Amino acid sequence: MAARVDRVRQLIRALPLAMIDAMATIVAFLIATWGTRALELDVDSLWFVAHLGYLVVVNLAIFAIFRMYNSMWEYASIDDAARIVIATLVGSVVGDATGALLFGGRMPMRVYFCAWAILLVICGTARFLIRANSNGRRWSFMGIKFTGLPRTLVVGAGESGSLVVSRMLAGNDEVSGCPIAFVDDDLQKIGRRIHGVRVVGSCGDIARICARNDIDQIVVAMPSATTVQRQRVFGLCVETGRKVLMVPEAIKNVPESQIGKLPIRDVEVSDLLARDEIDLDESLVGTYLGGATVLVTGGGGSIGSEIVRQLLSAKPAKIVLFDIYENTVYKLYHEIASEAKAIGIDIVTEIGSITHIPALQKVFERHHPRVVFHAAAHKHVPLMESNPREAIENNIFGTLNVVRMAHEEGCSHFILISTDKAVNPVNIMGATKRACEMIVQSYARKSSTIFAAVRFGNVLGSHGSVIPLFKRQLKNGGPITVTHKDITRYFMTIPEASRLVITAGALARGGEIFVLDMGDPVKIYDLAANLIRLSGLQVGEDIEIVVTGLRPGEKLYEELNLDDEPTMPTANGAITVITGSRPEVDTVDERLSMLQNSLKEDDAALRRALQDAVPTYRPQSE
Repeated sequence: MAARVDRVRQLIRALPLAMIDAMATIVAFLIATWGTRALELDVDSLWFVAHLGYLVVVNLAIFAIFRMYNSMWEYASIDDAARIVIATLVGSVVGDATGALLFGGRMPMRVYFCAWAILLVICGTARFLIRANSNGRRWSFMGIKFTGLPRTLVVGAGESGSLVVSRMLAGNDEVSGCPIAFVDDDLQKIGRRIHGVRVVGSCGDIARICARNDIDQIVVAMPSATTVQRQRVFGLCVETGRKVLMVPEAIKNVPESQIGKLPIRDVEVSDLLARDEIDLDESLVGTYLGGATVLVTGGGGSIGSEIVRQLLSAKPAKIVLFDIYENTVYKLYHEIASEAKAIGIDIVTEIGSITHIPALQKVFERHHPRVVFHAAAHKHVPLMESNPREAIENNIFGTLNVVRMAHEEGCSHFILISTDKAVNPVNIMGATKRACEMIVQSYARKSSTIFAAVRFGNVLGSHGSVIPLFKRQLKNGGPITVTHKDITRYFMTIPEASRLVITAGALARGGEIFVLDMGDPVKIYDLAANLIRLSGLQVGEDIEIVVTGLRPGEKLYEELNLDDEPTMPTANGAITVITGSRPEVDTVDERLSMLQNSLKEDDAALRRALQDAVPTYRPQSE
């Protein structure tokens, strides 16, 4: 039914153009007959009328074959212009050839040729006017007139920049703006025009051009640029105080003719990371994931769910999503189920807690996983400071439960997701994650399973990350709250963190802690300020940044490894491995036993026991 309705709608939309084309055919032949002085033709005769009617039918049929009635002429390109030329030419040739047979060849060739030229002009002009006047676009003899649209500077005068301007000129709602100028570092382009818009300078001139031309917004259309190039451009854009939009990298490999909606989006703080994201070496990970059953604990969380998405390309036989929160698992399952089925991957959901041993046993007995990615954990620092028992039970002993199950099952790989907060921890969360690292390293000494951990910094956009908080505060008109003006953090994106975890599994031999080269730490205050500026607002004028003071358990800066922890490079140049001493099995077992007994005591006793179990843990109160 729906398909039938769509066809009817298409026919209704095509009808005005078809009527124009029919009238154009008639007018073209009448003008051609008069203009070529083909006086031997009797235009009032039934023969001429019949011949003309036949040519109308031929042209409409040919135009339909060449998709002249289902194209979006609002976004017409050079390919569409070529299609008009070819369609009108084929229609004229077919009409000439078949008309000569049916009507005795009484129409002179010069009439056909002249009629084709006139038909081409009329049909092309009709479609050009559709493009020119789409969504209220207005034209004058002096150029384009826009009202109420942001004056726009486009950075990048390549294919993407051209596409941005063409969509703006078409009045496209998703790329709203009045294109004022281009900038491009290719000196050969400066001074030239694209869709009538001039390339007025290089990227270094962005600030001057914005001030001189009263620019409201900047669109960065450089999807193929390197990270260093984008960093430079974004920095120049941020300094202007204008709203900044961008064409994402994902569009760079899509031909212009195949692009439906142009995915212009706001520049995110993640775009300002001063390094390239690491890529997943599919040939490397396929060696241990291909055809395997993979268990992802915390599979519905921000990291766990992205690990699952990334796993699809490695083509395991089955992925088991294990999480205590059914809503997130439900959402992820329906997101990936169709894609997984298409490539032969079975997606299974299991709801339960890692602290509930019977639930874990059921999962291992039912699915017999070969690889385990352990992402389930409590990670919110202030909340864990006020709930130490829950943090210890879930993070430490929950992890111990999963580790034991993987060992007993004889899994090939177990990868723990850890954090930079495990290094010299000053909070409960960091201390529990350091204890998890010690558990994994101790089991690596006695198990045939390859146990390893991955340690990384803050993940942009994950649950509990500062960026979603900043965005909500910005949307509400501020202020944006920062705990300390000098606080710094290492940052990475969710896909990057997930790729690191999967890659680490391929590199692991047992007992390692893997660390990503995350570049230089970033000031949280600078992140907040840049987010405000990228939105076209001014710090202190439009949006305030308020320093609230460090939260319980919060460090001024984070570390990726201890001073006495030696590191070595791996086959993946962006990943290093910590090669320091690993705790003895008996030592870890003894500390866990004492910590287990302390769960019956009060919070103060718990903290003391945790300090004994994790010698590097130094609470802030000390």
